[in-house]
Amino acid sequence: MTTHHGGLDAIELREVPLPRPGPGELLVRVGAAGCNNTDLWTREGSYGLADDPDAKAGWLGPLDFPRIQGGDVAGTVVAAGAGAGAGELVGARVLVDPALYDGPGPDAMVADVLGSERDGGFAEYVVVPAARAHRVDGSPLTDVELAALPIAYGTALGMLERGSVADGHTVLVTGASGGVGLAAVQLARARGARVVAVCSGDKADAVRAAGADHVVDRQRGRVVADAAAATPSGYDAVIDVVAGAAVGQGLGLLRAGGRWVVAGALDGWAVDLDVRRLYLANLALVGSTMHTPRIFDLLVGIARRGDVRPAVAATFGLDEVAEAQRQLARRLHVGKLVVVPGAAG
Repeated sequence: MTTHHGGLDAIELREVPLPRPGPGELLVRVGAAGCNNTDLWTREGSYGLADDPDAKAGWLGPLDFPRIQGGDVAGTVVAAGAGAGAGELVGARVLVDPALYDGPGPDAMVADVLGSERDGGFAEYVVVPAARAHRVDGSPLTDVELAALPIAYGTALGMLERGSVADGHTVLVTGASGGVGLAAVQLARARGARVVAVCSGDKADAVRAAGADHVVDRQRGRVVADAAAATPSGYDAVIDVVAGAAVGQGLGLLRAGGRWVVAGALDGWAVDLDVRRLYLANLALVGSTMHTPRIFDLLVGIARRGDVRPAVAATFGLDEVAEAQRQLARRLHVGKLVVVPGAAG
């Protein structure tokens, strides 16, 4: 568990009582739990507050400690609290939606996240709302593969939906070797889109294997120019987890009516752009955070059918969560890092 905002020394392995599900809740034996960049930034307290950008906080505000992190959970329901229908899921294999929402509708926004506002999946057992547990009994994916899906693939799918990406479109994906970027490559290809991916040259083969038709080497320092050369007719959408200077410089990559969808700021959050390029070509600059209930339902369908097979770079035991986060921060891998509670460290 994470005991305070700080470095890797904030992570400790502790014995805690078995949690008990309350009304409308389930106790899930964790088969696997995926790692995400938000685990790092939450531990570090890097999100700040609206009135104090330098304050230590989780992405939705101040956190209570200690906190068990881990928002991506796949596992088996072993007990249910009181509540209509919850008991029917006992024994089921489930994929957990990590979000609680700000309303009941299909397009409600995320208001609370497993492993941030509530204890998450870097544990042997976790309690989750029954409404957020989705049966995946017949999925051809392993628990480790399923646990790669919720946040990274949910975020990527949300970006594709908000970018209106469809069969026959051409899409540029930045940060394509990371969790969300690689997910976007796979999901866009599964939709029938042509994918141009931006990553470092040493990861190009892995990104091509995930479905990229062409790779732009960001280490050349000519991302916008090389992306333009790869698709002279322009892009229907840019799926961007990097941001920074490329946003303002790159709007011209879009075809008229195209969409630039942003869900990260790895290259910087301050952006300069010429708004005339935005409105004269009827472009859209769209912010995208995680998913909605409707989008997660789409993701569950993908998981049940096995439409994509997430790339998993490495797995770790519960006593290796700090090492998993250390490797995540180094960004030398391609694919997801996943914690497997039953694995020996």
